[in-house]
Amino acid sequence: MAAARRAKADTLALRRRLLSSSCRLFFPEDPVKIVRAHGQYMYDEQGAEYLDCINNVAHVGHCHPRVVQAAHEQNQVLNTNSRYLHDNIVDYAQRLSETLPEKLCVFYFLNSGSEANDLALRLARQYTGHQDVVVLDHAYHGHLSSLIDISPYKFRSLDGQKEWVHVAPLPDTYRGPYREDHPNPAVAYANEVKRVVSSAQEKGRKIAAFFAESLPSVGGQIIPPAGYFSRVAEHIHGAGGVFVADEIQVGFGRVGKHFWAFQLQGDDFIPDIVTMGKSIGNGHPVACVATTQPVARAFEVTGVEYFNTFGGSPVSCAVGLAVLEVLEKEQLQAHAAHVGSFLMELLRQQKAKHPIIGDVRGVGLFVGVDLIKDEATRTPATEEADYLVSRLKENYILLSTDGPGRNVLKFKPPMCFSLDNARHVVAKLDAILTDMEEKVRSCETLRLQP
Repeated sequence: MAAARRAKADTLALRRRLLSSSCRLFFPEDPVKIVRAHGQYMYDEQGAEYLDCINNVAHVGHCHPRVVQAAHEQNQVLNTNSRYLHDNIVDYAQRLSETLPEKLCVFYFLNSGSEANDLALRLARQYTGHQDVVVLDHAYHGHLSSLIDISPYKFRSLDGQKEWVHVAPLPDTYRGPYREDHPNPAVAYANEVKRVVSSAQEKGRKIAAFFAESLPSVGGQIIPPAGYFSRVAEHIHGAGGVFVADEIQVGFGRVGKHFWAFQLQGDDFIPDIVTMGKSIGNGHPVACVATTQPVARAFEVTGVEYFNTFGGSPVSCAVGLAVLEVLEKEQLQAHAAHVGSFLMELLRQQKAKHPIIGDVRGVGLFVGVDLIKDEATRTPATEEADYLVSRLKENYILLSTDGPGRNVLKFKPPMCFSLDNARHVVAKLDAILTDMEEKVRSCETLRLQP
């Protein structure tokens, strides 16, 4: 409680002295000091209430009482590593298996999404005997060194692209080479992956895996065209590799129509490896890798054990079970579908009204609003997006931007985000955009008033 009583300026000064400047804050010019949260709301040290539109970690709601209770009750009894036989880890694995296709039946538990993707990379390389990885442009898969190497979002600003990494175009039908007017963008973008694989093979490279977020988030809240993953999987399997679906930001019912975002691609597509993080523990550090028996057996034959001190602990698994229980009892997947559709419709109405909104895309409670300077060129309205997010914060709404141009407003709120919340956010968005159109006449994108 002492930290909550400390003045905001004092906490900020301590942070600047003790933490690296690379550990950045939201709204760095005027950061928000959050001291508590509940459901879809966060509260600062003065008691002001903020509507959280972006926290996909607090998946079923900040400090959900059932999740908090599960952690507390198990902490009072036992918390130790997973080398001891315990019910929670097998109960949790069983419950997760019920949400996935039958062939994804072997589970590894970890602490973070980064650890999960690193393990997926190890599994893929061991199973295939190959080294190379194909990734999508602008992708981000984690902060470990191995994952920075397969994250164009990061490595382009660091050491550059490794020779064993091959980058395919993001399947973006709004900004990419194959757009909404293309007769079959799924095939066209998948053929780009085929081209990348063939080019690598001509150089003597061998493909271990294709990594993709099921819905690319950092890339700009992208919805890949249906059928794209199936076609890509054909090309990757043909090259001897495996398909890794990164569900860290978008799994666990967020897309509404399905429990997993990869299922949007159709019943005929099943990845070889699925990675989970963030929402899996509602803020508790839990992560998971699910894979097939053949991939797991190839990993086992090395004779090297897999061990993670905290992964799969009794408390972590109790928390994970509680999250699944809340999702089911509160019907949050169906809720995401209903509220998300409503939010998308409200945002489309704003698109018709405000020329700065170039595209509204999403599914369930994963929504992006692409802001543009010019309709013909679709130039990202980066400065306007930053200004809009700042103004929303002044109105006690927490939103942020993503995409290569940092111009896409991203909605990934806790799953309890309501219809009233959607109305409130869009009304504020409308008011701010209207004000911008009246006052910020220097912005090319904005309709000038006579």
